[in-house]
Amino acid sequence: MRTGNENIKQMSRVSAYEVMKRVLDILAASAGLLVLAPLMGLIALATKLDSPGGVFFAHRRVGRYGRPFKVLKFRTMVQDAPKRGGAITAGHDPRITRVGRILRKTKLDELPQLWNVLKGEMSLVGPRPEVEQYVALWEPTLREKVLSMRPGVTGLTQIRYRHEETLLAQQPDPETYYREVLLPLKLQSDAEYVDRRTLLYDLSLILRTLLALFERPSDERESVSHTQPQE
Repeated sequence: MRTGNENIKQMSRVSAYEVMKRVLDILAASAGLLVLAPLMGLIALATKLDSPGGVFFAHRRVGRYGRPFKVLKFRTMVQDAPKRGGAITAGHDPRITRVGRILRKTKLDELPQLWNVLKGEMSLVGPRPEVEQYVALWEPTLREKVLSMRPGVTGLTQIRYRHEETLLAQQPDPETYYREVLLPLKLQSDAEYVDRRTLLYDLSLILRTLLALFERPSDERESVSHTQPQE
């Protein structure tokens, strides 16, 4: 059993990590929004010209301590996509626009989430933000652990399952496969991140995310051939 002094030291380490993590979030998100403003302007223009509808898409997700928030992305689907299908998106989903396919493949659709980071709703690194209907299916103990952290733009789960849409496209019933296979795996992965979190580990995940953007097609095919995390 931990002594009182050990508990105090552990709380101090967590507190220091939280402070440094938030400072990093604010500095990086501010710099990112400033430097990437021209690129985001071009993406907004391409999105607007490609199909009718707004430039951004705000989707309700579950944040820290179970508080709902709207995660911000560039719109990659037709304007009435929620009415045409569910929350699961497979690679062949006809609701995805031409520009949207490029944005989703390169992950550029997630750049507006830097605003969520700046507002304190998300972190650069953290568990994957999930929709309410699937959070309700999480195992209660792991749900409490995962929701103790701000969700991340990237993270261990986002890296491991970055080709999720391609994997779902291979399934005869993507919705059932997601609920029964991927959802429990991703929850375990998010819980693993919470246990392993340090500032150095966060920085390593950011680096891995950047390297994944330059992944070769052969690497992608190999990554979607397995659902279990490979570390």
